Amino acid sequence: MSIDKLIHLHFLSLYVAVLIIFLIVLYKKMRVKKIPKKLTQEKYNATLIGKMVEIEEPEKNMFNIWPYVNILKRVEILPKKSNERELVYKVYRNLEEKYEHILLTTEKENHYVVIVVNLIKNKIKGYFPLELKNEYYKK
Repeated sequence: MSIDKLIHLHFLSLYVAVLIIFLIVLYKKMRVKKIPKKLTQEKYNATLIGKMVEIEEPEKNMFNIWPYVNILKRVEILPKKSNERELVYKVYRNLEEKYEHILLTTEKENHYVVIVVNLIKNKIKGYFPLELKNEYYKK
């Protein structure tokens, strides 16, 4: 065999090996499904630092939660047929701008799923199911 055929054979085998590795990694990544992290009461309360202020115009000022919302829908924490325009109930941020709490409506009245976002790390910390009692609405 000539040297040029050996070089072509070498590059072809290298290409096939890289392609196989890529396909294996892609297959494993598709198989692994993300499971959202449910926060404990203590971890949720730890994010309530200082006064929480409601955000005006949450669509413009809110952290992008929609990939995480899709995961919550897939694992049936949120209803799959929920209208995304009506899903966000309120958005709160503490005065230090460290945490953002995004309240999402559920099928039950006064039951919400709170997505807690760490704004400093720019990532979602987890979710917490929140049930507001009627005494919060008394005037």
